[in-house]
Amino acid sequence: MAALRRHTERHRTDRIGWLRAAVLGANDGIVSTASLVIGVAAADASHSSILVTGVAGLVAGAMSMAAGEYVSVYSQADTEQADLQRERAELQKNLTAEQRELAEIYIQRGLKPNLATQVAKQLMAHDALAAHARDELGISEAFSAKPIQAALASAASFSVGAALPLAVTVVVPDANLIAWVAGTSLAFLILLGAIAANVGGANWLVGAGRVTFWGALAMAVTAGVGSLFGAVV
Repeated sequence: MAALRRHTERHRTDRIGWLRAAVLGANDGIVSTASLVIGVAAADASHSSILVTGVAGLVAGAMSMAAGEYVSVYSQADTEQADLQRERAELQKNLTAEQRELAEIYIQRGLKPNLATQVAKQLMAHDALAAHARDELGISEAFSAKPIQAALASAASFSVGAALPLAVTVVVPDANLIAWVAGTSLAFLILLGAIAANVGGANWLVGAGRVTFWGALAMAVTAGVGSLFGAVV
């Protein structure tokens, strides 16, 4: 008998956790730091004050992103664990009812009742909790919450993103600072959106346009506030 060949396909769903955190962090790093720099520069602050503000924004933003992602994703993980514990108790309490429940899910997805019952029985014989976690609760390895991974990815990517407009701030003179920071930051956002869309398998033009639009809006609003504040002071 000829050996069955295993057909393998490369999917991108296993990247969702870290990709989301990394893109969010880098985008926030670029937008928030560039906006801070532009806003303070528009208020006619000194170059040293602008740099201090940018560095403080980088440090505070990275820590905030890490803490926020960790708490948020950990809450998701707690919910998943609570659901799994509840499902484990149900399996111990009434295995037959849980098998019928799983079979009903497969029937709703298009299997004939007899086949659905056989599939439910075999999957539960292999790993009952994993079968219910995946098909009843929607919890799988690819989508499961990973708090530490999300926190580290967010902090690191925020720092990298924030370092880009800061580097421009260091080398560009005050007279051209706003134009250079805004222009290069928009270019960074276009590149980020395109890379993220490509890694996720989406249209790069849509991804680039989405992050660039909101980044430009944030910088424009902050520049306006900075100019107003500078005029008042």
